[in-house]
Amino acid sequence: MQPVDVALCLAMDVSASVDFEEFALMAGGTAAALRDPGVLAAATSGPRSAAALCLLLWSGVGERDLAVGWTRLDGAESAAALAYAIENTPRLPRPGATALGEGMEAGLALLARVPADAARLVLDVSGDGRHNQGRPPGPVRDLAVAAGITVNGLAILNEEPDLLDHYAAEVIGGPGSFAMSCADYPDFAEAILRKLRRELTGTLVAGMPRPGA
Repeated sequence: MQPVDVALCLAMDVSASVDFEEFALMAGGTAAALRDPGVLAAATSGPRSAAALCLLLWSGVGERDLAVGWTRLDGAESAAALAYAIENTPRLPRPGATALGEGMEAGLALLARVPADAARLVLDVSGDGRHNQGRPPGPVRDLAVAAGITVNGLAILNEEPDLLDHYAAEVIGGPGSFAMSCADYPDFAEAILRKLRRELTGTLVAGMPRPGA
């Protein structure tokens, strides 16, 4: 794969609290965001005119799946193909506990093996619950920060209204990191659209919330 400006691992919670309709809203919302011209413009706005993305699904300890492997996003054709792959990906990890730290660890391992030289490495964590199994997220976040990797979070608040606080304290870290939230799964598409624009450019976009918003 040719060099990219950013390698972005999308790590989505598919634990027992996420039903199949909610998973479809996450996958469909992410696909819709990738079809948005603003997201493509953000992905190609750097000096290398490209980003690399992958999709990781995770739930309990040992339950993770690289649903969509590393894909170079450099134009409308690759964006459409990536959107199709994410929209149609099966939910393979078994529903179970929320091993948030384990999911983050799997995402960092994927970023360590990205098949392209990347100017920035970013882990994008989305979920609706606190860590409750396996390795805690805080130490994993610290490893990411030490390696120069940015970890951002999108907390879905339908199950735990104060989840954003957990993400801010235990999940996010690194250069330019931020946490944001959405009220429920029907709001995910709009939230992931704003999040991707921000992550792919590495800067605040006009009208977007600041960290913790």
